[in-house]
Amino acid sequence: MTPVSYVQHGQLSIAEPLHKMVSEQVCPGTDVTPEHFFSELEKIIADFGPRIKEHLATRDRIQEGIDQWHKENKAFDASAYKSYLQSVNYLEPPVDAFTINTESVDPEIATIAGAQLVVPLDNARFVLNAANARWGSLYDALYGTDAISEDGGAERAGGYNPTRGAKVVAHTKKFLDEHFPLKSGSHSDATAYSIDGGNLTVALGSETTSLNDPSQLKGFVGDTTAPTKILLCKNNLHLEMVFDASHPIGKTDPASLADVQLESAISTIMDCEDSVASVDVEDKCQVYANWLGLMRGTLESSFEKGGKTVHRRLAADRTYTTPDGGTLTMPGRSVLLVRNVGTQCEIDAIKYNDQPVAETLIDAMVTSLSAKHDLIGNNNNFSNSRHGSVYIVKPKMHGSAEVALAVELFDRVEQALSLKKNTLKMGIMDEERRTTVNLKNCINAASNRVVFINTGFLDRTGDDIHTSMEAGAMLPKAEIKEATWLQAYEDNNVDCGLACGLQGKAQIGKGMWAIPDEMAAMLKAKITHPQQGGSTAWVPSPTAATLHATHYFQLNVHERQNEIKSRVAASVDDILTIPLLDRNLSAEEIKNELDNNVQGILGYVARWVGQGIGCSKVPDINNVGLMEDCATLRISSQHIANWLHHGILSEEEVIESMKRLAATVDEQNKNDSDYVAMTKDFDNSVTFQASLDLALKGRVQPNGYTEFILYERRQQAKSA
Repeated sequence: MTPVSYVQHGQLSIAEPLHKMVSEQVCPGTDVTPEHFFSELEKIIADFGPRIKEHLATRDRIQEGIDQWHKENKAFDASAYKSYLQSVNYLEPPVDAFTINTESVDPEIATIAGAQLVVPLDNARFVLNAANARWGSLYDALYGTDAISEDGGAERAGGYNPTRGAKVVAHTKKFLDEHFPLKSGSHSDATAYSIDGGNLTVALGSETTSLNDPSQLKGFVGDTTAPTKILLCKNNLHLEMVFDASHPIGKTDPASLADVQLESAISTIMDCEDSVASVDVEDKCQVYANWLGLMRGTLESSFEKGGKTVHRRLAADRTYTTPDGGTLTMPGRSVLLVRNVGTQCEIDAIKYNDQPVAETLIDAMVTSLSAKHDLIGNNNNFSNSRHGSVYIVKPKMHGSAEVALAVELFDRVEQALSLKKNTLKMGIMDEERRTTVNLKNCINAASNRVVFINTGFLDRTGDDIHTSMEAGAMLPKAEIKEATWLQAYEDNNVDCGLACGLQGKAQIGKGMWAIPDEMAAMLKAKITHPQQGGSTAWVPSPTAATLHATHYFQLNVHERQNEIKSRVAASVDDILTIPLLDRNLSAEEIKNELDNNVQGILGYVARWVGQGIGCSKVPDINNVGLMEDCATLRISSQHIANWLHHGILSEEEVIESMKRLAATVDEQNKNDSDYVAMTKDFDNSVTFQASLDLALKGRVQPNGYTEFILYERRQQAKSA
């Protein structure tokens, strides 16, 4: 790493690049001077730093107690276990019934159900793609993925395939018939579309028809007799029909329909945390610069594609004429949330009394002041929140006291930056066991700010394994997905969210589809997320967002949530059920499970530590590309640690698997010029040693988190 000089401000030592960025780019135009910013940050660090450490110590103390309880109670008794958790306030007394009071929330978060992207904030190209994924071509999403089969000569390879194109068009027009039916006939037979008397008229050869529900027409562009765009709406989601007789597709269509665009990624989480490899001031400045560029509407990126330079910037809003002759403007971009780093991480981009500080405190101040540009209109006409809010997702909080501390931090940041109280809204990630079992209390602690709760199998399972490490050996990972606690956890998130009044005010979110190349499977499986009452769910790409959007046209989530309200709420006893192994495993089963975990760890760490890539598509043991981030790493490393601790695996077996599969990972990355092979020198390979640490030292990592090892090893790799 490049040596960094520091600027002194009171007891703060601020890395020069960050001091310069805040002073010269973030502060100007906000009425917040650098002097004031750093003075207030120093007060916040002095106040909250020790309190964060107290909460981290409480986590450790509770974990030590749970470990000891399991050691002393080998004959597990669920009732006694629950009583113990209550006695140490792991399981909190539930608060009385209440309804959240969050106000000034944009409809994309409060009332529109749709897909949500999560994207690493350190990559400007990915960031812009995600921000612009508010609209996506259904034609392109179907044509370019396995959502449309390649049977009957409809292969994707090579140039444009008319046979495949015909299948895409047929599929899309069936979609139009299903969700925007005509009074008679089919969109497949349409020869022209026009606007007549504020209604959509569709020519079917010599006959005409109209929408079965005229209210679905929301706007158009161009002449009423031959509009170039028609905007339709169902379930609060919009669809844009694009007409162009000169377009390669439009000229073959009887009605000149060239494309169908769906409102896709309604919201996007710009991630400072799980999906980025940000370990020093250089990395943090890149992350902050991209967020600032989004909030000011100035972010651009240029890259080479197909031998040409492509320039990308934020997409403009879309304007239509309404059926009654008025004007309708639709946002051209996803509404953006920013995920700050969890409280467990420290970074020396700023030091207090010569010690690294909690990274989340720096994130809170810098990302909030950057967002102030959007609030006061310094956004180049690329508004993010039209309702005057800043959306900050807080990960890895354990229980309501930690949520309350985050609320207090938001109060202080608002005061420091002259923001209206409750401007900073909070997303609560329900991905830690102590948060899950106390979710109602956690929501109550942020009842004036909460705009988001979500579930996530990977982090949640990693925490479950670590919390119950001493209880016994865990089921294989695939079987944990079928365990009692998981369905109860998913149901509880929705039950609790609805009981606390999140419907119509905040998002209830579901987890990620982790196989980006298998969109046909996603289309079959991910309908369960809106069926479960999720008003949003994570997707790995803009294309996946467009395809997942079809589920929200298919199902009215608001109506589904109303049905769910009447069911019996999920049981905390089920949530506390530990997914313990209940049979003897064969040697082959053990080897396969180990190899699967090791493959994921090696493939991900090789990029995180070796190349600074925090989220990527990593081939698994069967060479299927899976989206990996720190959450996937957490569950894999904790699972190995658990089986090691209970004697299902030996350290020698883990090392053998690591070395054997390192050769596989090296082979998978052989065409990457930036990749450094692990097999050349295992002892001196930073990535290999980091992977080994995660497995062999996983049991002693606080809450099973991976960041402590990753940060240290990435810094080592950058220094080499």
